[in-house]
Amino acid sequence: MKQAMAKREMDNQTTVTKFILLGFKTLPELQTLLFVLFFAIYMVTIAGNILIAALVLVNHHLQKPMYFFLGNLSVLETCYTSTILPKVLAIFMSGYHGISFSGCFLQFYFLGSFACAECYLLSAMSYDRYLAICKPLHYVTLMNSRLCAQLSFATWIAGAVATAFTTFFASQLKFCGPNEIDHFFCDYTPLLMLSCSDTQLTEVLMSVLGSACTIPPLTLTLASYVCIISTILKIPSTTGRRKAFSTCSSHLIVVTVFYGTLITVYILPKNNTLRDLNKVLSVFYTILTPMINPFIYSLRNREFKEALRKAVSQLVSMRRIQGIQMQ
Repeated sequence: MKQAMAKREMDNQTTVTKFILLGFKTLPELQTLLFVLFFAIYMVTIAGNILIAALVLVNHHLQKPMYFFLGNLSVLETCYTSTILPKVLAIFMSGYHGISFSGCFLQFYFLGSFACAECYLLSAMSYDRYLAICKPLHYVTLMNSRLCAQLSFATWIAGAVATAFTTFFASQLKFCGPNEIDHFFCDYTPLLMLSCSDTQLTEVLMSVLGSACTIPPLTLTLASYVCIISTILKIPSTTGRRKAFSTCSSHLIVVTVFYGTLITVYILPKNNTLRDLNKVLSVFYTILTPMINPFIYSLRNREFKEALRKAVSQLVSMRRIQGIQMQ
């Protein structure tokens, strides 16, 4: 009887057709500053990642597995940040914080898909570094172009398939109001908190699939670096150890920042202090990390810097020749 009355009350409630992304609404005095800051970050992120992907594609000196995965990461980061920042910038410009029901779950899907794909891609990159340092004599044979393509394809498919299930089950929940999401994007935790139906099964499913997207690749990454560090420490010369470590230090920095913020936001207990920090920390792994990755890889890699220098020189030479011809 009580269940029937509860169901009748739920049916009588208004079904949510859109959500309100509160984002940074609590900081009205900083709206203009935040818009300029996020717009600059977005432009730098797009330009930096597209530049890396283009250089890897056209420069034959960068046709190596490490740079192949780096190009994939750059494309992934471009898609990742483009899922969030355009909407954030539109909110700053228009002042309209609404997002449609379907738009919210599309953002939810693509964000989860790209995040899961990045976890597996980072593990593939760590496996590549493991083979290069721990199995140098067999590296060319083991890490061939076919395996690179298969690993890259598998990372994108894993993210797309795993997130499709979580998005489908989350979208089947009933949302009767309120519809305000205290975040700047449609994340799964605030979405489930707004649902007026039983979310227990959905939470379990999301936990299982979320673990499948993070624990196996993180375990593989950690295992790879345990072997890498062990091998580096056995190198007798200081120069050899420094050279070996420099080939994987950039990737290690990216992995640490990415997983560090993810663990803090999604795994640690949601006490008041961490809950207040979650939005700030989310900025790191969704907005800042995609921007700094190109700089971390390019500025710490001599071969990539040389390729960039040659590309800039060729571009300047072409401009100069065109200027002379026009005269």
